[in-house]
Amino acid sequence: MNTAIIVVALVALERVAELIYSARNTRALRARGAIEIGRAHYPFIVVLHAAWLASLVVFLPKPTTIHWPWLAVFIVLQALRIWVIASIGSYWTTRILSLPEAPLVQRGPYRYLRHPNYMVVAGEIVSLPLAFGEVGVAIAFSVLNAGMLAWRISVEERALAARRSGIKAPRSA
Repeated sequence: MNTAIIVVALVALERVAELIYSARNTRALRARGAIEIGRAHYPFIVVLHAAWLASLVVFLPKPTTIHWPWLAVFIVLQALRIWVIASIGSYWTTRILSLPEAPLVQRGPYRYLRHPNYMVVAGEIVSLPLAFGEVGVAIAFSVLNAGMLAWRISVEERALAARRSGIKAPRSA
């Protein structure tokens, strides 16, 4: 079997595991009174990421040459992804949920960056296609992801600002 297909399948399995973890955390946070902010953009994120994974397979050059330095970058980003998720722990979800009484996370990569998860995702969207020589996929999805992240970060910043000031976050954005 093609190495690139195996890698994409492993990434897809990782994402499914993350969605399961996220769903569990989402249920627990909602049970504690967390509110979701930015529900409107969530389906677009799901479609974007699913399309990115599908595009990796659809546009895979034949024969596929693995560009190992880019694959190494992607693997390092997976370690950073795990660090991000572990740092947030039970607060990590794929949605924007705010639990008003919970403190903002200040450990792990959050000591240095406001949105390290989004930096990891941006790096993944570039590095994995480049590992397979898919420059067009890297460019197209980087542009789409940049637009999506601009929307999502603005929503998340509004939610965090409300928590920082003690004001209850808006129900929807």
